[in-house]
Amino acid sequence: MTSAYPEGMPASADSEPVRVVLFEDSVLLREGLVRLFDEAGYVTAGAWGDAEDVVARARDARADVAILDVRLPPGFRDEGIRAALAVRAALPDVGILVLSQYVEGVYARELLASGEGGVGYLLKDRVTSLDEFTDAVRRVRERGTVLDPLVVQGLLSARPDPLSTLTPRERDVLTLMAEGRSNASIAERLFIGVGAVEKNISSIFAKLGLEESGTEHRRVLAVLAFLQRP
Repeated sequence: MTSAYPEGMPASADSEPVRVVLFEDSVLLREGLVRLFDEAGYVTAGAWGDAEDVVARARDARADVAILDVRLPPGFRDEGIRAALAVRAALPDVGILVLSQYVEGVYARELLASGEGGVGYLLKDRVTSLDEFTDAVRRVRERGTVLDPLVVQGLLSARPDPLSTLTPRERDVLTLMAEGRSNASIAERLFIGVGAVEKNISSIFAKLGLEESGTEHRRVLAVLAFLQRP
């Protein structure tokens, strides 16, 4: 799991604890996540098994991040995504982290449609590391974009034609870049130099008709915005 912010960015010692609200119907997972947040020093300001009054609950809890299962009562279809979009519309400063049992590209694209940061989409079976998951929550709070690698692959495969001009190496770089990895992290994963990564990224932007931005965050969001275009 990765982000649009460089790896290892420390939280400020003077910052207030992150306030989390959780919407998850599984009692075991909900209680486990609450304990996880307590261990990480986060404040669980509310935890519920449904998405009723989600905006009011998040507002009253003064939430920094809302974490929602995709499928919640009563229908167990897309209640969590609709609730997440409602929170994003009413409380734009609240980070959104969606958890899903499966890769559901339509839901991921809905969540990312605004092209803004502060959102994440992770698969539940990937939430196995305390450090990685709590770090994902923090990065969403800091307006990063956190995507499960399998979700990124789904987004890329759903848009094959625009990427047909990319070389295999450029596709590898784009996949890692869309996950939110820094240039140094991409270089390490692909066993190439940072300079080679930068050249590939410049070529990717040129081929996709995207203007390169000066920040990692805007760069990743620009790529994601392109992949979501009809």
